[in-house]
Amino acid sequence: MEETAYLKAKEELLTAVQGGCQQFFSDNGFILESAYYNLLHKNLDKAKALFKKLQDADIRAHWGYFLSALIDERIEGYPSYLELRNFYEVDLQLFFTYYLGQYIEKLCNYTDWLFSINPEIYKYTGRVFLKNNYPDLGIHFLKLAKENYFNDPELHYLLGEYNMNTGNYEEALADLDNCLGILPGYFPAERAREQIKTML
Repeated sequence: MEETAYLKAKEELLTAVQGGCQQFFSDNGFILESAYYNLLHKNLDKAKALFKKLQDADIRAHWGYFLSALIDERIEGYPSYLELRNFYEVDLQLFFTYYLGQYIEKLCNYTDWLFSINPEIYKYTGRVFLKNNYPDLGIHFLKLAKENYFNDPELHYLLGEYNMNTGNYEEALADLDNCLGILPGYFPAERAREQIKTML
């Protein structure tokens, strides 16, 4: 099996391109990828069964099993801090790529609980909504993050970037000052600050 064939199939999966990735994963024993294919094509029972085969040995499969159960509204167990850090935002973006609004809604309904495991969860959620051109929802989650986990420099940078892009330069400067107050010398914030100064 050529590595390029796997990479082509994986790219099809990640970009929702119609192709032969399902058959490729199945024929070549890629259980995790097959599980994700089924999850993204609303075959939750099949996805859960495949994730379950690997969940004791593979952290991504453990997360996938939890995620499938959450979407199926039959939650079992809970994810780890690292699972949320490494996979939550990526998979939320996948749901946007596949236009899985129901999945997105269900996942967002649990952000308060997931925040108790990883306090960056509101930031992750807000960033994905902003990336997908839902600014009202994006800023809603970023404001929740600010209220509940203030000492996150990246959060303040994201708020500053949002306010800069919407023309709220004074607010953007305040956000960037918060960022630099927590993490002095953070280059993206310093650069954004200089850009704003040329606009005032």
